[in-house]
Amino acid sequence: MMRIAILGIGSIGGVFLSSLADSNADLIAVSRGLRASQISETGIILHTPEGTIEHFPSELFTVFDSDSGPLPSSLTKSCDFVLICGKSYSTPYLAPLAFQLLASDGMAISMQNGLGHAEYLSSMIGKNKVLGCTVTHGAWKDADSFHWEGRGEITLGSLDGAKPSQKVNEFISLLEESKLFPRWSEQITKEIWIKLLINIAINPICAITGLRNGEILMQEDIWYQSESCMKEASVIAKASGINLDDIDLNKKLRSIVISTGKNRCSMLQDIMSGKRTEIDSLCGVIISKGESIGIPTPLNSMLFSMIKGIEKSSNIH
Repeated sequence: MMRIAILGIGSIGGVFLSSLADSNADLIAVSRGLRASQISETGIILHTPEGTIEHFPSELFTVFDSDSGPLPSSLTKSCDFVLICGKSYSTPYLAPLAFQLLASDGMAISMQNGLGHAEYLSSMIGKNKVLGCTVTHGAWKDADSFHWEGRGEITLGSLDGAKPSQKVNEFISLLEESKLFPRWSEQITKEIWIKLLINIAINPICAITGLRNGEILMQEDIWYQSESCMKEASVIAKASGINLDDIDLNKKLRSIVISTGKNRCSMLQDIMSGKRTEIDSLCGVIISKGESIGIPTPLNSMLFSMIKGIEKSSNIH
């Protein structure tokens, strides 16, 4: 039986945990505080994209509260796959947990927004034990349940462009059976960059305006700003060696906004909940890379400053 740990049961982590609950995998849910207690006591309630409401009782997975102390010996070095779904700024905290959980032939997968997470994991765990990943499923959570607003896909790939092993193929089959729509890419670094550009176009603007994803497409002036911020960031991507000539970014952005139209993006959810955002891993990365190669990024700098201002006004640290 394949053992899979999910680190960080936020919106996407909750979707993965509930989707895999009907499989034959042995699931470990790693969360902290109130969220860990809720999952232990009542399980997970999921609102599916098709409108049904499903309940997954806590008996379907093992819950570990990462605030409760060290991992129990029954979990240490036992997992075939560790899916890191926590916020981008939690990577330094979650990477050591992933290292402790992974079996000798296990694989860690960063499913987070932004750049550099897979490389950080590689430095700690080893490049041959890490996969890059992007996720385009749309989800949000409230106090009691998870809302899977739009089906997207999961793109996986080796950091060195290698083909998937038999074990990874078995994992991909499991994701397929769970209707998570996985695919393999031999250019995962490029895929991660593309996801970053899409996030820059959607997340900060939705967080500032309070609009759902689909609503930015309905307002021509706001849609123009989304495309412009993405285009500015794409210049940095190309200068960093990412070939985007075969990608119609505007078309891809439109497709994702439509498929996740009812979704409140993660950054808007964070602002509404009074939580720290992932702006450092999105616009912040573009600004930093732009400065290092001498290319100005005024639009991304503006978004970065505005989100930081909202965080400060809300006393978010």
